[in-house]
Amino acid sequence: LPVQKVKARFEVAHVLKQHWAEVEKHPHINSWQLRTLSALKRCRTSDLGGHVDACTECGTMRISYNSCRNRHCPKCQGKNRENWIAKREAELLPVPYFHVVFTLPDTLNQLAMYQPKAVYDSLFEASWKTIACFAKDPKHLGAKAGMIAILHTWGQTLSLHPHLHCIVPGGGLTKYRKWKTAKSKGKYLFPVKAMSKVFRAKYVKALKSRINSENELINVLFQKEWVVYAKRPFGHPKAVLEYLGRYTHKVAISNHRILGMDQKQTTFSYKDYRQGAQKLEMKLDNLEFIRRFSMHILPRGLVRIRHFGILGSSSKLITIPIIHQELGIPIPEKEPRILETYNPRYCPCCQKESIVSIQRLPKRGPPKSNLLTITHTF
Repeated sequence: LPVQKVKARFEVAHVLKQHWAEVEKHPHINSWQLRTLSALKRCRTSDLGGHVDACTECGTMRISYNSCRNRHCPKCQGKNRENWIAKREAELLPVPYFHVVFTLPDTLNQLAMYQPKAVYDSLFEASWKTIACFAKDPKHLGAKAGMIAILHTWGQTLSLHPHLHCIVPGGGLTKYRKWKTAKSKGKYLFPVKAMSKVFRAKYVKALKSRINSENELINVLFQKEWVVYAKRPFGHPKAVLEYLGRYTHKVAISNHRILGMDQKQTTFSYKDYRQGAQKLEMKLDNLEFIRRFSMHILPRGLVRIRHFGILGSSSKLITIPIIHQELGIPIPEKEPRILETYNPRYCPCCQKESIVSIQRLPKRGPPKSNLLTITHTF
């Protein structure tokens, strides 16, 4: 049976509702961010309409309000994540995968706030070109590589910390369409110190093609030590899916991390990785909490999960079957996934998937009736 997660006691939406009049006038929140915050505030409330549900087994009735389906909403990403992972299962290669993280220096934070599309598109471009450059070199691989890149813009305290989590297969296809395994000996994909310097140069070039950058900024960027972090490879391909499930549809902060809120402050938990991932608590003024959350609302149309090389959308239909054939391993059949998110058809009373919708509700709210006792769920 699907796992029904406990509803968070405090939500980002609660903070937004409490201070909405001030949020609408906030000087550091633009119109697109405001539109997104409005959707999050109204998610699963009568403002978006809903429907009356009933259990065909035990007769339990309830009202379910519609979701906003916004990609920044802490309440809407569970189902999207499961659907995305299910589609990726058939694309898994029976090879080792490496986890590489490309991080931008904080020098670019100010620019990322005002020209996020240029900064983040450059990050994707430079990261892939770095991987492709090393993969093409016969000294390292001598083949065409692939990559799945996931953009994260936040740190644990909601600070601006743009970085890409990249999943890279440990090998590639040669020009003769033969699979070639990376010369990593199972420890790392390519030398990270050399990658850092190449990444810096390719990023600056990509950024200069998108904005009129000042020489002062370029000089500062080249003076900085850039960070490319390579973790040890995953133990098996299935571990890649487990990893992707944690990272693909994350938002800046989950509702379950919010520990409390009052008229002035919001308290939330975070991990301090400088102290061995110790779990700590932070208090922020409510409007500062909202401002920090808003910094991680991506521009309209910006794609935050991208596929490159042999895993690209136009390539993988051809390359994945070739690689499986080369390795002599058939493509595995899809296995049913156990959803770990809210299932609207699940009845908590009789513990069956027996809920059906019997009436749609307009945005004005639930029907007034003395004949039915309806449990509100959000």
